[in-house]
Amino acid sequence: MTENEKPLNFIEKIIEEDLASGKVTSVQTRFPPEPNGYLHIGHAKSIVLNFGLAEKYNGQCNLRFDDTNPEKEEIEYVDSIKQDVEWLGYKWNGDVHFTSDYFDQLYDWAVTLIKEGKAYVCDLNQEEMREYRGNLKEAGKNSPYRDRSVEENLDLFERMRDGEFEDGKRSLRVKIDMAHPNMQMRDPVIYRIKNMEHHQTGDKWHIYPSYDYAHGQGDAIEGVTHSVCTLEFVEHRPLYEWFIENLPVPSEPHQYEFSRLNVNYSVTSKRKLKQLVDENIVKGWDDPRMPTISGMRRRGFTAKSIRDFVESTGVTKVDGVVDVSQLEFSVREDLNNVAPRAMCVMNPLKVTLWNVPEDMTEYLTAPLHPQNEEMGTRTLIFDREIYIDKADFQEEGNKKYKRLVIGKRVRLRNAYVIEADETVKDANGEIIEVRARIIENTLGNNPEDGIKPKGVIHWVSALQNVDCEVRIYDRLFNDIAPDAGGKDFMEGLNPSSLEVLTGCKGEISLMDPKADVPYQFEREGYFFLDSDSVIDAHEENEKLIFNKTIGLRDTWENK
Repeated sequence: MTENEKPLNFIEKIIEEDLASGKVTSVQTRFPPEPNGYLHIGHAKSIVLNFGLAEKYNGQCNLRFDDTNPEKEEIEYVDSIKQDVEWLGYKWNGDVHFTSDYFDQLYDWAVTLIKEGKAYVCDLNQEEMREYRGNLKEAGKNSPYRDRSVEENLDLFERMRDGEFEDGKRSLRVKIDMAHPNMQMRDPVIYRIKNMEHHQTGDKWHIYPSYDYAHGQGDAIEGVTHSVCTLEFVEHRPLYEWFIENLPVPSEPHQYEFSRLNVNYSVTSKRKLKQLVDENIVKGWDDPRMPTISGMRRRGFTAKSIRDFVESTGVTKVDGVVDVSQLEFSVREDLNNVAPRAMCVMNPLKVTLWNVPEDMTEYLTAPLHPQNEEMGTRTLIFDREIYIDKADFQEEGNKKYKRLVIGKRVRLRNAYVIEADETVKDANGEIIEVRARIIENTLGNNPEDGIKPKGVIHWVSALQNVDCEVRIYDRLFNDIAPDAGGKDFMEGLNPSSLEVLTGCKGEISLMDPKADVPYQFEREGYFFLDSDSVIDAHEENEKLIFNKTIGLRDTWENK
């Protein structure tokens, strides 16, 4: 193994052994999301793993929607998931697959189980079924309907399919062992009655297969060789294998489990994320504070940074929690390399440079990226009146304050050294203007008198700039583990997770920002054009909105 090669994870070792032994001749994986919500950072790990394994071993990866519960599924979720997978940089094999594509075959196989005496129609309701099921210490009891004849089961199952019974009236269960130590094997339900339309099959079906029944058979139909899922499905594997052994499936896939990706200061339960959306705690599934892939994309995270983060967490069989700062590090690393620079003043304070002509306008040149000349340059407009940030000026400072102070000097980024002389205040004593002067011959040079500036601050022309709104995002939760130990995750919400700044002033290069380009606003952080923006030079309602993706450094630990 060379220095740059990574050690194989346990799934890669299995695949290489299977290929070497001839157990498989090619690798077929699948990413099988349920279309009942938007994908989150945990799903990103499954995407990177399944598609990555197929790429590494010259195989194929299917995108298959496990759409067995129409009650919670929507086309909106289907579309968003496809967009997320493509945005992360992956392409699925052939057409998109749906478990509903196999409903006819799954029904026929269920009939086969009934004919072989391995499945029966049960009239117990959910509460009764729980009572009969037993617990980890006590064996369950057989359903009183377990010994129905094959003929009666076939008749009832057909009538279930035809919509004769109301929801929950009956179910189809497989006959395994009500005393089995694995609760999943105690005569699990494989069909339940749901008289509702399906987003793919319309009103054709009144019964829908369970996830456990449909999942493995979908793998078998598609020729999946390595069915990779998260650790919570370990207890489901014996049932997965039972169906493969007891049905005439065209192939025999194998299930392998890995640890899911959990990140602190967040929740990744789809139910809880949906609650945040439904209760208007956030502004939709793609709110930039959400741990959804679409939310991170809207905030300005790059696909590469998410892939790098996922790969840095490794593939193991031990569950754990990853610090969100590890994700933020990956984002900063990538953005630092790809983000063009610009200047934006969030809280403007006017500075009048009294020692230059009133009609003076100078065009300065600055690099788009200080370490990447190939990115090119941008033009800055320098006028007699400029804006600096209010936080960059004090009438009196101290040794630690490296910004503009009366009688002291600073350098304007990519421009001149200036010295503050006096302030202009309003009737309330608030500073509304600073009067300063340019130190001559300091464009690219230090002052000739030897008095060096104390620091460097950013600025924009007060006469020619771009109005914009900036949204400053913080972590959605103050609690490091919002839903741990049965806590009400809503109590851990951060009330300061969003700050909206209006009246911000950007340099003129931001007049026509690109929707898919992250920017580094110098000295402020990384920013990304929000989808709420209205970009049309011919419209009076043009509005530029930038989301703060992340700061230049981690400041959370100091809060």
